[in-house]
Amino acid sequence: MKKAALILFFVLTSVQSFASYILIPMDAEGQKNHLKAYGMTYWTLEKQLKVKWLLNYRGGSFLLPDIPEIQRECQIRGISFEVMSDAKTEEILEFISSPSQNMESVVLEKAPKIAVYSPKGNPPWDDAVTLVLTYAEIPYETIYDEEVLNDGLVLYDWLHLHHEDFTGQYGKFYRTYKSAAWYIEEKKQAEALAAKLGYDKVSEQKLAVALKIRDYVVGGGFMFAMCSATDSFDIALAAEGVDICEPMFDGDPSEPNYQSKIDYSKTFAFKDFILERNPNIYEFSSIDMTSKRQIPMLTDYFTLMDFSAKWDPIPTMLCQNHTALVKGFMGQTTSFTREEIKSNVLIMGENKTNGEAKYIHGIKGKGFFTFYGGHDPEDYTHKVGDPKTELELHPTSPGYRLILNNVLFPAAKKKKQKT
Repeated sequence: MKKAALILFFVLTSVQSFASYILIPMDAEGQKNHLKAYGMTYWTLEKQLKVKWLLNYRGGSFLLPDIPEIQRECQIRGISFEVMSDAKTEEILEFISSPSQNMESVVLEKAPKIAVYSPKGNPPWDDAVTLVLTYAEIPYETIYDEEVLNDGLVLYDWLHLHHEDFTGQYGKFYRTYKSAAWYIEEKKQAEALAAKLGYDKVSEQKLAVALKIRDYVVGGGFMFAMCSATDSFDIALAAEGVDICEPMFDGDPSEPNYQSKIDYSKTFAFKDFILERNPNIYEFSSIDMTSKRQIPMLTDYFTLMDFSAKWDPIPTMLCQNHTALVKGFMGQTTSFTREEIKSNVLIMGENKTNGEAKYIHGIKGKGFFTFYGGHDPEDYTHKVGDPKTELELHPTSPGYRLILNNVLFPAAKKKKQKT
């Protein structure tokens, strides 16, 4: 009898300790490849398996079902993981659910379908989002003006805007690059595409694209933009029906006193900005802080805001990281003037000393948008023609983690917002 009881005890103990979950830790100490971990989570969702995102627990860890294929993929991709028993998992979830902890468990249900708005032929390393999606092994499709104008956005859950100029001023590269072969060719191609699509000017075509993207977000889509796509998008919306382009961009003069005709009520994020009229100045408006900031590279950092995981799960998700202090980086649009951000837009990352916002988020209709200033989180002053960033050298990049937080956000189970 004693022997039988002992055998039964060991059987029950082994059953209780049997691993049912895999924890992918996302803290600084526990994870050696944070960026690949997002791709692993996406891969699991593609297999129609649910994942728990443990907000503020060890840097925003992921809890996956324990199946051999997942363990094998983690090993192949070089991702740190921990095998968890049912008992240990329950202990962690109970700890997270405690009212005393600023943590929350969010269910991720479905791999979002991702679109990157980018000119055809652009290499993946020309844009931080396509670079990190490729490195993390998250699939995406590239679309451009024709697809957008033909209502192709309805096929996607998440849209990234490549560092585009939606004002029709060709990035305001005129002074420096007007004689460069690549600039001349891109201008020629843009004018040909506008004509093909039935528009007299590139600025008119870009406005039509911006309006389609606006409708996509209002209808429930998620839009993520970086660098010049952020402010130029809002400027295009605010300048609807107003010619703000000089002759070298669209063949005729801009409207007299066009600044007074700007309608800030049409924008997503920005207000009261002053447009830069000079075509020889590499700037769109007063929104951007690039020329205003006086911060040495070695001390250029921004701080992520701390939100309530249980009451504000959306910004908490978007700010998950293994550090609250993130290295700054430049771009055509480096960061945003705080005074020109609408009051209903959340500032999620900022440099208080310099009075600038780096990372902002808002709601538009049924959808969401996030604007992230700068070009490449691991290339401080990326310039035209610079070599690509090798993410193999930056697998734990906190700046790139912010991009991937946004990629996974549409996968979260929708639940009624707390008020």
